[in-house]
Amino acid sequence: MAAIRTVSETGSTNDDVAVLARGGAPEGLWLRAERQTGGKGRQGRAWQSPPGNLYASTLVRVDPKHPPPPSLALVAAVALHEAVSRHTGRARIKWPNDIIINRAKLAGILLERQGDAVVIGFGVNLAHHPEDLDRPAASLGARVTPEALLRRLAASFEIWLERWRTQGLAPVRAAWLAAAHPVGTPLSSGGTEGTFDGLDETGALRLRLADGAIRVVHAGDVFLV
Repeated sequence: MAAIRTVSETGSTNDDVAVLARGGAPEGLWLRAERQTGGKGRQGRAWQSPPGNLYASTLVRVDPKHPPPPSLALVAAVALHEAVSRHTGRARIKWPNDIIINRAKLAGILLERQGDAVVIGFGVNLAHHPEDLDRPAASLGARVTPEALLRRLAASFEIWLERWRTQGLAPVRAAWLAAAHPVGTPLSSGGTEGTFDGLDETGALRLRLADGAIRVVHAGDVFLV
């Protein structure tokens, strides 16, 4: 059962949960902030955090008998997509775990390792979305409250986490592919353009190049072309 705590303001919920993880905090806790002053995205990018959006983090205790910890990115993406889809049927997943609507970014997920724990942060544009980025952004609308969305997210995440542990990555990978943009979608990664060719068995992106060769992408930014 998820234990959700809300604070009015903090620097970063991921940083706060990382401290709790190092102190032995149990899996299942969630920390939500109404506002962040130091929110962060992947590769050190700043994450704008005005009130009205969802900013929340949780932690997962990992074990060698479970699937590889990086594949929790797919678990988080599937759970968030499921929660968001209660409010829109247009959301899709872009590798590894961005949620997009009509090519515009609605939400991002950041995973950070802390010993035997993985801290997972979720940022979802609800009431606001940034206008000054180098890529389009979207928001779900103020009619969806952060509190309600987090309750759905926490419940969905708990279910998918258990499947990941007991059934392996296969059902998570299948759900991710069902929620993603279609095979054949033009993408670019690291300056190389190709088309989406699904995921390999580990959850890495398969990028089909113009000559038919497959490039497997394990990390890095991926853009819709």
